[in-house]
Amino acid sequence: MNNSPDMIEVASLIGEPSRIAILLSLLGGKSLPASELARAARITPQTASAHLSKLVEGGLLVHESYGRHRYYRLARAEVAQALEALSVIARPKPIRSLRESDQVKAMRYARTCYDHLAGEIGVALTDRMLELRMLEESGKDFLLTDVGKNKLLELGVDIEPVAKSRRSFARQCLDWSERRHHLAGILGAAVTKRLFELGWIERFQDNRAVRVTKTGIKGFADEFGLQL
Repeated sequence: MNNSPDMIEVASLIGEPSRIAILLSLLGGKSLPASELARAARITPQTASAHLSKLVEGGLLVHESYGRHRYYRLARAEVAQALEALSVIARPKPIRSLRESDQVKAMRYARTCYDHLAGEIGVALTDRMLELRMLEESGKDFLLTDVGKNKLLELGVDIEPVAKSRRSFARQCLDWSERRHHLAGILGAAVTKRLFELGWIERFQDNRAVRVTKTGIKGFADEFGLQL
């Protein structure tokens, strides 16, 4: 029988300002080197190394070595899910500069939440998929309909779930900026991956913010009737 979860340990890891900055930098789903994470958290490489060791030991991060460099990423999708949930209940921080204001606007419009599309565009696409009966709500998840399966196959989306994966296939993820659900899970990741491949969306400003390209504006309109 498993013991109850040690929430105090996780809370103490997440609650430190430098460590939460590191975790949020990785919420875009990429693997990043320690030097870049140190800059994002505005701390020295030595201090970052100590924080990264604690996050790995606590099971929130994993790392891979490439030559002399170590690249860190979130340990699993559930870590990203927990961070997004905290963002929903947290009070917004005051905006102190025009640059910060622009960054917040970009993040609210479209961003990656781990490996799926979030923000205004992510929610709008999910709503449109529901309207087109490509998806149906089922408790805390979405169900992919035959209509949705056929449409996504036409777009070249790999919709087959990963074998033996413990991750949800099509999960409802509460969006911290829109306060409504966007599509997450394996299906959300597959759709987002294909949108990048098609050139409909591209990275913008940092590793999380996303913008819709001219190709994407046309593609969303033609394929989903979504006017952006």
